[in-house]
Amino acid sequence: LVAYAAFKNHCSLFPMSLAVIAQFSEDLKPFQTSKGTIQFPLDKPLPSALVKKLVKAKVAENEAKKK
Repeated sequence: LVAYAAFKNHCSLFPMSLAVIAQFSEDLKPFQTSKGTIQFPLDKPLPSALVKKLVKAKVAENEAKKK
């Protein structure tokens, strides 16, 4: 569904969807993003509400593909 990884200077969330990243572009402005990843700084708490929204959007995207 999604993947995550910890690195020396950040944690990354990989939503496996450019559409999900684009859908939440305003919410993601405070964070580094690239083609397929969202980078969260290590010195701040993970924005759990945002992560939940991203995962729910990915679930909805997968469900829509099934139909």
